[in-house]
Amino acid sequence: MAKKELSIGDKASLTHVFSSEDVEQFAGVSKDTNPIHLDQSVAEKSVFEQRVVHGMAVASLFSGLLGVELPGEGSIYLGQNLSFKAPVFLGVAVTATVEVIEIRKDKSIAKLRTYCTNEAGETVVDGEAIVKFS
Repeated sequence: MAKKELSIGDKASLTHVFSSEDVEQFAGVSKDTNPIHLDQSVAEKSVFEQRVVHGMAVASLFSGLLGVELPGEGSIYLGQNLSFKAPVFLGVAVTATVEVIEIRKDKSIAKLRTYCTNEAGETVVDGEAIVKFS
């Protein structure tokens, strides 16, 4: 089957609920063992009053979308800017979305808006990615 041509406005999304195990695995890989992510008693004394998912773990959902869904297999992640707008807590569904906002066909490069929302519809991560597509 022929690959669909990339168009401005194309979107892809995925939803994930971060578990304690997800956070612990990300801490192991990233070496970010800040207790606000891992220790409930410490987190309860923080401004958030509970454990918080690593912002970069939430943003990593974009990698799956870009590499598998849109633009998809064969694409190469060239850059990303991010703004963390609100915390993500364990057990809360987060939906990551990527949307094509600019295409440079001569270079096979696309700019995509990348954002995550929580169950309440609040934007928790916002940014843009640059991807080389095949």
